[in-house]
Amino acid sequence: MIEQEYDAMNTKITFGIYGRSARQTIKRLKGEISRIEKKLSRFVNGSEIDRINQHSGRDPVKVSRETLQMLEFSKRLYEMTRGAFNILMGPLVDEWDYLHAEEKPDGLSIRNKMDLIDGDDLVLNPMEQSAWLRNPGQSIDLGAIGKGYAGDRCLEMLKQSGIESAVINLGGNVCVRGKKPDGTAWKVGIRHPRKENALIGYVESEDEHVVTSGDYERFFYDKEGIRRHHILNPVTGYPTESGLISVTVISENGMAADGLATSLFILGKKNGMRLLSLFPGTEAIMVDERLEVTVTKGIEKSFIRFDGITMNAI
Repeated sequence: MIEQEYDAMNTKITFGIYGRSARQTIKRLKGEISRIEKKLSRFVNGSEIDRINQHSGRDPVKVSRETLQMLEFSKRLYEMTRGAFNILMGPLVDEWDYLHAEEKPDGLSIRNKMDLIDGDDLVLNPMEQSAWLRNPGQSIDLGAIGKGYAGDRCLEMLKQSGIESAVINLGGNVCVRGKKPDGTAWKVGIRHPRKENALIGYVESEDEHVVTSGDYERFFYDKEGIRRHHILNPVTGYPTESGLISVTVISENGMAADGLATSLFILGKKNGMRLLSLFPGTEAIMVDERLEVTVTKGIEKSFIRFDGITMNAI
């Protein structure tokens, strides 16, 4: 197996690929990830998303079919979740500034930013192949589905390259190709949300994506000692309090898995299960504040929990 690790998409990406063309394939995969980042990141000057944001409140921007399809998917998920999934969170995310935060923003600042995150203000025109944000200061952030989409493209390219066995980790978004060379399924570990370098178990997986959203990824403690994690609720403007602290979604569609992991985390177990029922073949592993694990029945047999972990299936 050829293994490589590097930084891209504001995270660490690792490749583990079997096959004679592994090195060449990794080079191609890196090129594709770079292409996606340059096109879709709001932090890259001149990217299609950056141009839409720069033109907010002014005029529509013509985009590629690829970008339009991602925006259309995001709009559908926004509607299906009644606003829990929202790619117009850029102003609110910037206000919380988790890279440098030592204290929560004041209430007035949050309320002002809330005026800029109405998902209905993203106007898409398939005929003109354009996107427009109605109000100045609004901005799109595809962070909730970008790595998932990159995972989709990676699996497609692995298949095109004739690679039969591979695993790629895009900062917590794991996608696996085929089985391991010994014929067994890949074992993808599910991180323990409250213990460093520990797992709650693993899921046996092949030709699919295993994507996790957790409150442990980025957080800080404010002056009151309250833990403020980075998954913001678009309805309140504050870190989500749904009773869940980690959600893993398993799907053949990486972009859907990415968006659903965030959505389920925000919606909570009950409403999240309603949403998941609209995506046949998609499974989930949810960890609540009591560290109790709930899995969907479709993955009950392929999720192996470790000792001390309480689990039930629904």
